[in-house]
Parts: sequence; C-alpha cells; structure tokens
Amino acid sequence: MIRHCVFINFANGVTEAHKSELFTNIKALQAHLPGILAVHIGENVSPEVGMDKGYSDGFMVDFSDPAARDTYLADAEHAKAGAGLVDAAEDGAAGILVYDIELPD
Repeated sequence: MIRHCVFINFANGVTEAHKSELFTNIKALQAHLPGILAVHIGENVSPEVGMDKGYSDGFMVDFSDPAARDTYLADAEHAKAGAGLVDAAEDGAAGILVYDIELPD
C-alpha cells in the first residue's frame, strides 16, 4: 500500500469554506479512481508548536499499490484539484509538501 501525504501551507486569506471546497474535490477522487482505499483530511493537531513549519492542513490518500497512485497522478481530475490547492497555497507549489511512503499490507 502507498500512503500519499500532502501538507499545505495555505496563503493568508484562504477561508475555511474554500479549504473545505478544495478538500471535497480531493475526496471526490476516491469515487472516480479505482485503487484509492481511503482519503484522510484534516488540520494539524500536533502539540509540538512550530514543528509544522506552516503546513497547517493536509490530507493522505491510501492507494492499493504504486500503479493506482500513478494513475491518480496522471488523472485530469486530480490535476484540476491539485491546481486549486497550488493556487491557494503560500507561494504556489512551494507551499505544498508531498511525501509518499510504502506501508505493509
């Protein structure tokens, strides 16, 4: 299984309603693409003040395998959802951190 972790440093002025819309678009990909096992969305709740480096919100997508992740990455709907996140992030793509990890099944 691949866990695709995405952390966002949203630009000042991005409303909670806009964040919710962006995350709804990510969640909708689960119904659109096979191989997505789960989508987890939320705010950072770590008590370690400052360790988030401004990445206050994020999501994780669990994929059945690397091929399912790669299909997601190449998908037009994913590209559209991702572009919305880039537009809302501080300094565009520089305000987004992506980290994939392989987990045992």
